[in-house]
Amino acid sequence: MSRPPASPEMSWAGLRRTTPARIGLGRAGMGLPTAAHLDFQRDHALARDAVYAPLDGDAVAAGVADIGLDPIRLRSRAAGRADYLRRPDLGRSLDAESRQRLEQYPARCEIAFVIADGLAAAAVNRHAVPLVRTVMARWRETPPRLGPVAIVEGGRVAIADEIGGLLGADLAAILIGERPGLTAPDSLGIYLTWQPAPGAVDSARNCLSNIRPEGLPIADAAEALIRLIAAARRHRMTGIALSRRLAVDGPSSPRLPLGP
Repeated sequence: MSRPPASPEMSWAGLRRTTPARIGLGRAGMGLPTAAHLDFQRDHALARDAVYAPLDGDAVAAGVADIGLDPIRLRSRAAGRADYLRRPDLGRSLDAESRQRLEQYPARCEIAFVIADGLAAAAVNRHAVPLVRTVMARWRETPPRLGPVAIVEGGRVAIADEIGGLLGADLAAILIGERPGLTAPDSLGIYLTWQPAPGAVDSARNCLSNIRPEGLPIADAAEALIRLIAAARRHRMTGIALSRRLAVDGPSSPRLPLGP
């Protein structure tokens, strides 16, 4: 029995139009066609470059100041990029000078925003300031009391725990470059943690990821972050506990990811 012809929507060409994933590439002998092979090499190079790209801290700080917020430049204990990549633990805490600078700020704020290069500084350079600007412009209620915006070189997600703890923040939100993929070298993520302090576990965080024009657009990410912050402050929790609480509250509650 012969199979019915595939519809255009179900052909490989039709499916490729719906996803950036590498599907239906064809073959040349035992390998990929030349064009597909060259595309893979290009995207792999872009992902590698993203890992080593530097944070433009001056531009990010200037953009934060232009919004009307107070930027503060900090560093993790990672001495350089090689240190950062080989020793993840060094990226989770501040160096002594940065910690001392932060301790000079009056402790106690409701939200501490942190911007860190992570594994894709290009994502931070491109998307962090526009996202913070959109959030500040769209806050419908009285904005919470913010601490200084920490801009961290060599930072990983958990560094926001130390920063938020030093500032006495109820909530820490870190905007960080995500691990680059072969189709997403500039993806920004946000991790939110209630009562941040060193030793916080990943299950206590909520995450918004793939923030970039081809993924979750800035405007949508800002709305999602505002809803997430409001839910965290209302229930005084984040992470899996918050997601479960909202599931119990019913379909009117915002749908939130479980964790990072």
